[in-house]
Amino acid sequence: MDTSVHGPELEPSPADLAAIEHEWPLIEAELALLDAEIVALNSEGGPSPLDRRRIRRAEQRVMRVAAVLTDSLSEQPRVWKAVA
Repeated sequence: MDTSVHGPELEPSPADLAAIEHEWPLIEAELALLDAEIVALNSEGGPSPLDRRRIRRAEQRVMRVAAVLTDSLSEQPRVWKAVA
């Protein structure tokens, strides 16, 4: 039984790829925050002051990037796509 999935409808469209590229700074910041949290959780004896500082900085970066992304989205005209 062939369970592989093929077809153009399963690939991201150029618009999808452009949206991902536009949001990539936020995705990258969220991944950095996740990495900092994982390191803190796996620290022997609990998170150190340095671990806490890394988490705070990563959280601040996520907030800054999210604010910039939100501002850039509000400046762009909305395009609504009809869904059949």
